[in-house]
Amino acid sequence: MEGESLARLVELLQARCLERGVRVAAAESCTGGLIAKLITDVPGCSGYFCGGVVSYSNEVKTSLLAVSEEQLAAHGAVSAQVARSMAVGALNATRADFAVAVTGVSGPGGGSPGKPVGLTYVAVADSLGAEVRRFVWAGDRAANREASARAAILLLLERVSGGAASETR
Repeated sequence: MEGESLARLVELLQARCLERGVRVAAAESCTGGLIAKLITDVPGCSGYFCGGVVSYSNEVKTSLLAVSEEQLAAHGAVSAQVARSMAVGALNATRADFAVAVTGVSGPGGGSPGKPVGLTYVAVADSLGAEVRRFVWAGDRAANREASARAAILLLLERVSGGAASETR
C-alpha cells in the first residue's frame, strides 16, 4: 500500500471502517489538520469519522487531550510518550473506536540535534492499547507533513484491519 495515493488510502480506510462498523478520530500537531482534511475530502466520511483536534500548542494538548504537563516537561511535545497520550486522549474525548495522533518537527526551523527537522511520532490507540512509530523525514515542510499524514493513515488502516496492538517501537 506504500505506493497508493493518499486519496486511495483514505478510500480504503473508509471502506474498512464502514465494513467493520468502527469510528475513528484524529489528534494532530505537525500535520495541522491535514489528516482530517484528507478524510473529510471523501464523501461518506461522516459514517465513520468522529472528528479531530489540531493541538499545536502544549496548552491544547493538556486541556483537550489530557496530555500531562509533567510528560511534556520530561519528554517534550515531540516524543513517543506525547504521541501515545494524544492518541489515547482523542480516543477518550471522542469515544471513537480508534484514534490516530501525530506530533513532530515539520521544519524548516524548530529542529535540534536531539530532535531534528523531520522527526515525527505517529500513534494509534484503541481498546487494546496504543502503538507508536518513529519516523525521520528528509523533505521540506510540505513533504514532511504529507509523509506524516501518509504514515498516520497507513497505521490507522493497519490497526482497523486487525493489526496487533503493541507498545512503543
